Amino acid sequence: MHTCTTYTHARTYTNTHTHTHNNPGKVRKSNCVKEVEKLKKNRDMRRLKQVEESTQKAKDYDVTAPNWEFLQKIQEYKAQLNMSPLRGNEPVTEKKICVCVRKRPLNKKEVSKKVVDVVTVPSKSTVLVHEPKTKVDLTKYLENQNFNFDFTFDETVSNEIVYRYTARPLVRTVFDGGVATCFAYGQTGSGKTHTMGGNFSGKEQDSTKGIYALAASDVFKLNSSVENRKKCLSISASFFEIYNGKVFDLLNKKKKLQIMEDGRAHVQVVGLKEVAVNGVSDVLQLISAGNICRTSGTTSANQFSSRSHAIFQIILRRKSGSQYGKFSLIDLAGNERGADTASADRRTRVEGSEINTSLLALKECIRALGRKGAHLPFRGSKLTLVLRDSFIGENSKLCMIAMVSPGFHCCEHTLNTMRYADRLKEIRSSNSSAGGDNPSVVVAAADTSVAGNEEEEQHQPVDLHLDVHPSNSAHIELDYLQKTLQDDYEEGGCALDRSAELLTFQEAVCTLMEAEEQLVETHKAAYREREVYMNEELKLIEYVESTECDTEEYANALEELCIRNMEATQKLHEQVQLLKKKLREEEIASKKLTQRSP
Repeated sequence: MHTCTTYTHARTYTNTHTHTHNNPGKVRKSNCVKEVEKLKKNRDMRRLKQVEESTQKAKDYDVTAPNWEFLQKIQEYKAQLNMSPLRGNEPVTEKKICVCVRKRPLNKKEVSKKVVDVVTVPSKSTVLVHEPKTKVDLTKYLENQNFNFDFTFDETVSNEIVYRYTARPLVRTVFDGGVATCFAYGQTGSGKTHTMGGNFSGKEQDSTKGIYALAASDVFKLNSSVENRKKCLSISASFFEIYNGKVFDLLNKKKKLQIMEDGRAHVQVVGLKEVAVNGVSDVLQLISAGNICRTSGTTSANQFSSRSHAIFQIILRRKSGSQYGKFSLIDLAGNERGADTASADRRTRVEGSEINTSLLALKECIRALGRKGAHLPFRGSKLTLVLRDSFIGENSKLCMIAMVSPGFHCCEHTLNTMRYADRLKEIRSSNSSAGGDNPSVVVAAADTSVAGNEEEEQHQPVDLHLDVHPSNSAHIELDYLQKTLQDDYEEGGCALDRSAELLTFQEAVCTLMEAEEQLVETHKAAYREREVYMNEELKLIEYVESTECDTEEYANALEELCIRNMEATQKLHEQVQLLKKKLREEEIASKKLTQRSP
């Protein structure tokens, strides 16, 4: 009985085990297993779908081109836009401050490399920057940033149309006895010199289609009109550049010029050659001659990059010789990132630092022009000091043309340019909404005079004196740079520690330039002293060889000359050591900035 029962249980177990083994499909799966299988199935389907989509896209896009995924996203976004860019038949509105943006086309090098265009101009006043972004999981997406300005020009617009909406309305201001100024601002290689000076092929230039020549043509036309013929105005022009804080005359073999103030606190560029012009052909000759002399260098963006601010001025004068009106057309040097500048050689670092400082000072002056009762910080740089009369007076008008490069690799520079221009536009807009487009700028009492009072200009004596000592100028530049960086930090523009490093680097460059200028002046003085020593030594030699020589007197005179010579040499040596010290400080500051650059 016991045995039988045992056998029965064993048989039952065996049958049950055999049945389960032969029918595995009927085993009940857990929810976890089902969920895993579902995820796997969905993943396989998703991957299959992605492969199919990629195959389809490959038919529409060149997948061998770099960043083609971003190109696809940009084109999909642009397909949703209602494109109505400016074409030249829209009305022109005249403003005290006009801010415009011009996009250049992709150049031959960029086209050959299949560079993605990240800038779109959908309307006459709007610019879109498609900023490429990548998520942590490597998913690519776009941040489409929108900017609004007075006028925007796409890559198909000619120089003539750009001129019609920017500089041309300012010509009338000059014949009303005012001061007009037109700037071209932007990254190196963004098309500033092409817009202002005309078409380029290497270093050869066709100036007939540039804003310089177009403005000159309209000036001569207006001057010959019945209305202005009675004024008997003569037209002259000057062309100079500001390079590393120094002013050079482009029409006089790059002669170095001094900036001084006269007895009425008017800023004068002493020694600047002003040439009378009788027609557009004369102006074109001056532009061609000046551009040949202009300082340029090779950068990653442009083989012939302009490294100075070029200022071409058309001046109207009365019979008495006094100024009636002035039109300043300015091709600004390319703006640089501080980190990019710090990683280059010393010359490029100093160039970039000086360029950035002057552009920051320019922004502060335009901000002051757009604010009622604001202080005018025109001593912030040599550029703004020279253009002081462009920022004062009710009859001063200004136009800024921000030039942008459309390439994928230029996106950060393009955004910086757009933000700079956008800040100026906001200031103008806020002033207009506050009540009027004629802000008063706070300057010294002597600064309020404008070149419109002929009798005052004829009879008041002029006493020229240096504007500021070089060291004071450097400190003024640093003060405004520090203020601007602090403003950017408060507005969320950059980190405070980053601003401090940029300020340290800028301070090192400013003090280096100051030490260099002091050394040059000391060297010149020592050279002049040596000429005096040589003449006195020659007289002593003639004296000692004469029959009337007193040996003791000869020895004392020679000893005095030697002492004076050693003192001058020692002073010169100290200045050399100071300059070498400043060179080391600049090198250290640039390395620190480079180490923290992204």
